[in-house]
Amino acid sequence: MNLKMLLFLAGLGVFQAATAALEAPPQYVGRSICTECHAQQVEQWSNSHHDLAMQAADEKTVLGDFNDASLTQFGVTSSFYREGDRFMVRTEGPDGELRDYRVKYTFGIAPLQQYLIEFPGGRLQALSLAWDARPKVQGGQRWFHLYPNEKIAHDDQLHWTRPSQNWNSMCAECHSTQLRKNYDQTTRIFATTWSEIDVSCEACHGPGGDHISWARKQPGWEKLNAGKGLVLKLDERREVVWTIDPETGNATRSRPRGSQKEIEMCAPCHARRSPISKDYVPGDPFMDHYRPQLLDEGMYFSDGQIDDEVYVYGSFLQSRMYHAGVTCSDCHEPHSLALRAPGNGVCLQCHLASKYDRSTHHFHKSDSEGGSCAECHMPPRTYMVVDPRHDHSMRIPRPDLSQKLGTPSACTNCHTDQDAAWAADHFRRWYPESPQRQQAYAEALTAARNGSPGAGELLEKLAQDTAAPAITRATALSALVPHIRRESLDSLQQGLAAESPMLRMAALDVVQQLPPAMRAPLAFPLLVDPLLAMRIEAALALAEIPPGNLSDEQRTVLEKATAEYVEAQQAMAERPEAQSSLGNLYLAQGRVTEAEAAFKAAIELDPAFVPGYVNLADTYRHLGDEEAAERVLRRALEVVPDNASAYHALGLSLVRQARADEAVKVLRLAALSAPDSARYVYVYAVALNSTGQPKQAVLVLQGAHNRFPNNREILTALATFHRDMGNQKAARIYAGKLQAITQ
Repeated sequence: MNLKMLLFLAGLGVFQAATAALEAPPQYVGRSICTECHAQQVEQWSNSHHDLAMQAADEKTVLGDFNDASLTQFGVTSSFYREGDRFMVRTEGPDGELRDYRVKYTFGIAPLQQYLIEFPGGRLQALSLAWDARPKVQGGQRWFHLYPNEKIAHDDQLHWTRPSQNWNSMCAECHSTQLRKNYDQTTRIFATTWSEIDVSCEACHGPGGDHISWARKQPGWEKLNAGKGLVLKLDERREVVWTIDPETGNATRSRPRGSQKEIEMCAPCHARRSPISKDYVPGDPFMDHYRPQLLDEGMYFSDGQIDDEVYVYGSFLQSRMYHAGVTCSDCHEPHSLALRAPGNGVCLQCHLASKYDRSTHHFHKSDSEGGSCAECHMPPRTYMVVDPRHDHSMRIPRPDLSQKLGTPSACTNCHTDQDAAWAADHFRRWYPESPQRQQAYAEALTAARNGSPGAGELLEKLAQDTAAPAITRATALSALVPHIRRESLDSLQQGLAAESPMLRMAALDVVQQLPPAMRAPLAFPLLVDPLLAMRIEAALALAEIPPGNLSDEQRTVLEKATAEYVEAQQAMAERPEAQSSLGNLYLAQGRVTEAEAAFKAAIELDPAFVPGYVNLADTYRHLGDEEAAERVLRRALEVVPDNASAYHALGLSLVRQARADEAVKVLRLAALSAPDSARYVYVYAVALNSTGQPKQAVLVLQGAHNRFPNNREILTALATFHRDMGNQKAARIYAGKLQAITQ
């Protein structure tokens, strides 16, 4: 080979290397490089909650009292002390014995600070003993337990040494930058890494390598010029002006918000959601990596107010502010995280002070809590014992709904000596023309939760109400499952074709409950949806369809989406829930051996994870091995005594084994262990009736009917059992009640 050819090949190699560098994903470069050009932003960020989200434990970062302090909780005394420069805690370990642990990292800063303990296998566990960082006059400067009113034993799922308190899986992603769990499913070891320990620049802006190349005009920078090499260009607010209309007192955006990128950038860490990938990069679509929580019971009240710790995304999507074009940084300075203005000032950016910031509007003294916009329109709820968080649905108070439906009232949050009727009366007198459409969806969601007559029609109406927030429409659609009827298919098909991904996701939830033959034409189009959350839900809905029933093209598309579903579960492979989900997929596909392995893996990851035992027992039922199913369920009850779902599954197994008398006793325990479950008491009553005890069955059902007056199974059984006993009058009464709620 001559010299000219060698030089050509060398030049080609350089060119190919440069081309490959440009095509490679941008690299994380770290805050120190950002500071060169963005010193002001870094200064604002310094000492913010993002900056102090996680720190190595040392003299400067630890706030708690480790000078031989102690805390006794349900008979367990934990001690906090120093060992040289190390911060130590002596507390209950995974076996129930007191052990000494070194604090490795601090977690958070205010109003409380948690502490992370290093365990074998690369795990970090978050202590349930936390330091109240508030001033002493506010009740702070003390140790407290995050579950102060219940004993969390060492074998409880909520114990600090268990998977639910594992930092790598449950917390890390939102407290550090470029977090990679690096969980090895074979060894079950974490090798978790981060580029920066805290929530730094690139946690929000994305990897800055290309931006640095553009700024320094490094080779190829011209190709990055259009977007300055930024992974995520946060320019939604640029040159936007909010102009207040003096007539209404409210502001209008100078141009509509054209994207969701800022809100979806904040959402991964400020939403209640389930991860479905392990490679999120800021700027990616939210539902390519997460499945958001809808307004489900236990998470939100029926009017959409926050109940459990759901953070702010789901609330904000309900708000009129969101629909008017407001973004997070309209109210919050994005680097310091402080409000754009103190107190009511942040609201008065867009709401005329002469109309709203006066007693003729709020009817309270201006310097009182009642004169605070946030206290009335964003009522706080306290989590983690000491952390009040404001509801970001920014709602007009509806004490009339509180009076009618039992939802929380901002008024009685302060006026604790009064009731909702008192508040509703004042509200009607103060605001006789107050819009009643606000939170109008509360009645539909309440009806669904109570199983009230007409709930299905109310849900269908809400699902099709284009004026309602998409998250409430999606919640209504998802809640249709027990009320599904032929007329519901219109709502279902509209949901599947909706622009809103939440509506498509909710519609797929319903599709999964339909007979397999009905699912194919509904779910197949979503196998190629642009968002991962939809593709994998469609794959799950179609898992039971035999491959022989599909064309080659259909099979290929389904196999690809199914592989994505498996990969989505493996993103959380360290969680028993993910393994159980995989097992359910395999069981639906008839891959029983793989299902068995997945359910066993779930149990091994968390021996207290009862669904793993129940699903494994169901796998043995599929195999016709009821003895194995019984062994698994009895083992579950040894590990988690008095668990209702384990009792229920065991009772059904005993029924299948023709051991009726034993089954009745066990099903009774299931009903007693879960008094809020209509299903368990219904099955127990059916078992009583089947073993020749119809009178006892009716007594049980009548008691259940008092608690669940609109439950169809209970009403059906009462009508049937009374009829069979010759009590025609009683049978007609219950049949009439059943007819009333099914119309």
